[in-house]
Amino acid sequence: MHRRKNERRAPAVVIVGAGPRGVGLLERMVAGAPGLYGDALAGPGLDVHLVDPYPAGAGRIWRHAQSPLLAMNSMAADVTMWTDDSVVCEGPVADGPTFWDWARDLREHGDPRAELGPELAAELATVTASTFPSRRLQSHYLTAVLREVIDRAPAGMRVHVHRTTAESLTEDRGEGDQIVGLAGGGVLCADAVVLASGHLDAAPTADEWALAGRARELGLRYLPPEQTSDSDLSVIEPGEPVLARGLGLAFVDLAVLLFEGRGGRFVPDPDPDEPDRLRYVPSGREPVLIAGSPRGATYHSKTHYQLRGGRPPLPRFLPPEVSDELIASGGPVDMAEQVWPLMAKEIGWGWYHELFAGHPDRVRTDWDDFATRFAAVPHGSPEEAELIAGLVPDPLDRLDLTALDRPLDGVHAPDLDTLQPLVRERIAEDLRQHVDDRHTPHLGAFVAMLSVYTETTRLAGSGVLSPRSRARDLPWWQSFFNSVASGPPGFRVRELLALAGAGYIRFLGAGMDVSVDADGFHATSSTLAGAEPVTTRVLVDARLPDPSVSRTTDGLLAGLLDRGEAVEEILHDDDGTPLRNTGLLSVRPADGALHTAGGGVHERRFAVGPHTTVKVAGAFTRPGMNAQSLRYNDAVARAVLRALPGAAARATPAA
Repeated sequence: MHRRKNERRAPAVVIVGAGPRGVGLLERMVAGAPGLYGDALAGPGLDVHLVDPYPAGAGRIWRHAQSPLLAMNSMAADVTMWTDDSVVCEGPVADGPTFWDWARDLREHGDPRAELGPELAAELATVTASTFPSRRLQSHYLTAVLREVIDRAPAGMRVHVHRTTAESLTEDRGEGDQIVGLAGGGVLCADAVVLASGHLDAAPTADEWALAGRARELGLRYLPPEQTSDSDLSVIEPGEPVLARGLGLAFVDLAVLLFEGRGGRFVPDPDPDEPDRLRYVPSGREPVLIAGSPRGATYHSKTHYQLRGGRPPLPRFLPPEVSDELIASGGPVDMAEQVWPLMAKEIGWGWYHELFAGHPDRVRTDWDDFATRFAAVPHGSPEEAELIAGLVPDPLDRLDLTALDRPLDGVHAPDLDTLQPLVRERIAEDLRQHVDDRHTPHLGAFVAMLSVYTETTRLAGSGVLSPRSRARDLPWWQSFFNSVASGPPGFRVRELLALAGAGYIRFLGAGMDVSVDADGFHATSSTLAGAEPVTTRVLVDARLPDPSVSRTTDGLLAGLLDRGEAVEEILHDDDGTPLRNTGLLSVRPADGALHTAGGGVHERRFAVGPHTTVKVAGAFTRPGMNAQSLRYNDAVARAVLRALPGAAARATPAA
């Protein structure tokens, strides 16, 4: 409620968004409050309000109310919400159960049927460290994390959960209070607010509006970008061909819901060369998906093995000290010219450490010798190529970043039928390398990419990257990282291959292009140059909407933008020419404080998540990885605590 004049209330924080990001921030506040706010806790205390229309803990993406067929893209042992001894942060480390710890404890000491219900209890009984659990089971882990966080709250810190929508954020200029308006007319009065609502829904772009309007005029069906689990797929008729634009995780969900979700099933179909091969048994309600994307192939499969050679000694080529020097230079820094060579060397360092330390029988020297010589030659140089060719006999053991980025390079076909076995072969070989522990260097490269991602995020947030690098190189890197690090589990790839083998999924290749006229949607690709276009009456944009504060359907953010109290990032060239509207909410890199249109920073308003200019890799993470997400949660949480009356003095970060 609003404060009456001279009325006193306890200091308060509102976190808008009670999914994993919001809960992660709350956990860091709970851990840090005694040190930063201890004396005040003994007095008026502190109220923290979590606001979300979806279930607290799980939030929208991980809520229980979704198809039981949808799975996580992480193994049970690779998911945690808690800091551990690897995490380097200012706040105290507060260890807690990983998903795998929680699952084993519930199975051995709890009552799974009472807590989860019979269906999820049956799933829990089969979970192993390397299982990819359902999203519904993950929702219960996240709910348990929230309960544990609340239980750990120090005396005087009170957590309140509001199952509703935050619709507005204004300020009482007299008192300095942040007033959060709730659906239904209620308000929360706070000293600081954090926007942690995750992926933003957005109105379609001008091109998407035009395409939707044209489709309606012509009697066609177009499904714009959105969360696939929320899409109305009933408009897709059995037996009809459907164009799908995008081959990432949203496409995987689309395939799950349209095939197994309509009653189809997968059965073992072992082969001497493919013991885990599957065959699809149709229900008779299937459409045919004809899918393409810029790369033309599915994201790379998750790895299904552990490192043999131990964690690579990272960082080596792009440590924080190098980023610090680039940031101190003031820029502009060209990412492709100045940073990518270091990024590529770092990824190679992770790959080859695992190869030489984990598979010494496949190389011609030891790691120490190779490491010294590898570090001495520039990335992409003839000397580097000669060194690797001489010491790594098998070409499959050599890191090929181009092949990882463009998996269909060199593949061309005169027609769609001829193309299918060529794409399936590439996808099947990629799957084999990600599940066969003879190829664990892929995991070494992945671990190195996580290290690289942390530093590129720092550089991006610092403002030193040139506008052209932010407009061109950063989107490429994010897309490349997602394709390598955020792919589907191996069993999903096997299912996609089974569907493709049965003719229910057909691949268009790389460089997909779509047009529309009275006859329908027409799709071509650079892989099928010269071939007749594929024509359908349905087009699905199988991806999330691009982030956009200016097109957001979130009334709170829209109001801030309209009043100049929030800023959408627009990149301009040196001469002032607009290069790209990223659609991202501009925040101070150090702590997520909101930038304002006047060039300032609001010291009591913060934002975290994929809709902001600070990118972190996921809301939860692998244990033991010094995860950027946990470190950034800590930085934001401590800034929030320092913004409260009675907290320890804070130093103001650079804007």
